[in-house]
Amino acid sequence: MLILKLFFAFIQVGLFSVGGGYAAIPLIQEQIVNIYGLMSLEEFSDLITVAEMTPGPISINSATFVGMRLAGIPGVLLCTLGCIIPSFCICLILAHFYYKYRSVSGVQTVLGAMRPAVVALIASAGASILMLGLFQAEIHEVVLSNIRVVELGIFIVALFLLRKFKVNAIMIILGSGVAGTVIYAFMGSI
Repeated sequence: MLILKLFFAFIQVGLFSVGGGYAAIPLIQEQIVNIYGLMSLEEFSDLITVAEMTPGPISINSATFVGMRLAGIPGVLLCTLGCIIPSFCICLILAHFYYKYRSVSGVQTVLGAMRPAVVALIASAGASILMLGLFQAEIHEVVLSNIRVVELGIFIVALFLLRKFKVNAIMIILGSGVAGTVIYAFMGSI
């Protein structure tokens, strides 16, 4: 029963995640955390962090990790297939029609109109993960007095290095992990 829930959840993610992998994150969160309650938001955030660092599309990585975490190898296969099959079928159909009607101005208008929705989905996922990292709470549960100072400091330094010096994102991720580990190890030894 769990495997079928996961399969149908990821079919919905595959069907409705317009805009790429990052746009799928809030849909996966809705299915796995909010609707079915199969993971806590903290577990989901950790899973997304690992999926982000792993090579490949984040939506497929997320599906694979959720499947493995909740149902082992059968979960991996069904979650990944559930995520891929709708996109594959939709892409085949859309490619046929796009090549047939790409010169029609209405097609370009529709694609342009979808961009703001995709940006909003990505911003929503980013804000949720940021609030969880800085406050250990969802956006609507944030209390400013609960801010995690170490995580805020690492976030500010990472953002500064990314924007000012254009440091490679992989180096930022690795450096942040090392910095957090060292800081918490030092704080734990005091």
